Amino acid sequence: MAPSSGRRQPPSAEELEERNIVGINKETVTNTVSNDYPDNYANEDQAWDKEDFRRSFKVQWHENRPYDAQFSLIGVDASIANAFRRILIAEIPTLAIDLVFVHNNTSVIQDEVFAHRLGMIPFTGGKKGIREWMGFWRKPAEGESTFDTTFDNNTVCLRLKAKCTHNADAPAGSRDPRELYHHAHLYARDIAFELLGGQAEFFSGADAVRPCNPDVLIAKMRPGQEVDMEMHMHKGFGWDHAKWSPVATASYRLLPTIAITQPIVGADAAKFQACFLPGVIALEPVTRQEARARGSELDGREGEMKAVVKDPMRDTVSREVLRHPEFAGKVRLGRRRDHFIFSVESTGQWRSDELFLEAVATLKRKCQVLRPQVTNMVYTY
Repeated sequence: MAPSSGRRQPPSAEELEERNIVGINKETVTNTVSNDYPDNYANEDQAWDKEDFRRSFKVQWHENRPYDAQFSLIGVDASIANAFRRILIAEIPTLAIDLVFVHNNTSVIQDEVFAHRLGMIPFTGGKKGIREWMGFWRKPAEGESTFDTTFDNNTVCLRLKAKCTHNADAPAGSRDPRELYHHAHLYARDIAFELLGGQAEFFSGADAVRPCNPDVLIAKMRPGQEVDMEMHMHKGFGWDHAKWSPVATASYRLLPTIAITQPIVGADAAKFQACFLPGVIALEPVTRQEARARGSELDGREGEMKAVVKDPMRDTVSREVLRHPEFAGKVRLGRRRDHFIFSVESTGQWRSDELFLEAVATLKRKCQVLRPQVTNMVYTY
């Protein structure tokens, strides 16, 4: 017998697909570690290649509403997908209430809590003014006052002033505080925007700074209570405080895979379908060709309903199907390692699709900063 050359045959398409699937078993999860790097497999060149990446990388949009988007990044490593997620949460600047000057507050809400509630209200305004014209406010140094570093191009001034009084025209017998009193409820729409200096060019008319949702409830008051506050809005990043995060949530999950390895027919098919969310599994009749195929497990079952995978993206991978012994060995669950389904919900200052594009631009700038540093490190050592 001739000695083995020791060289490994190139992997088949099935093996390459198997490498890319995270196995979801009844009590374990397998194949969770990335394996596409040099020297991981003998006689295979797993070095990163720009052209291969260009051919395999895809962006697919599933939903694109103004403040809620869902899209897929296909053909990237988890580190890249996670970088986008972190940038979306913490590294895209927004405008939010930062300083609150309380002139009077006799409501039941303490000053500190009231200020925190104001800071968490999302605002919007002219895009050019917020993103291009406005700069970042600098915290005053020792010996400086707050207004020494406050200018029209780094601070937006808001005012909230209201006093709760009895409504003399309230309907007789009414028990609704909103009818009995004036300013019984303070909403985000009660916050007034004050133009300063050159802000009129960027924040007038439809571009005025305003709450994204005017119906956000701030406080409830009763006759005799009043508030008088001045607020300064500044640009900031989510890594400093959550009020500057442009998203309510930005998350991703791996695309689920469901492989039916043996036919599931009849009552078992209906039970199999019930193990998943609606729309994941469909029931289709067994065709004549399937029933008459030589060696078919569907012999004589023409017209009966069989289970087929319809839309695996809807699946939450609850593993409910693995609890039932009748499905043992008939189904394999998994997740695609390089298919990330993103869900981005904007707070309102950015559109959801704009946020992803800005995240790409931010990552690109980071790479441009890192690249010369890596080059200098190589030349140094």
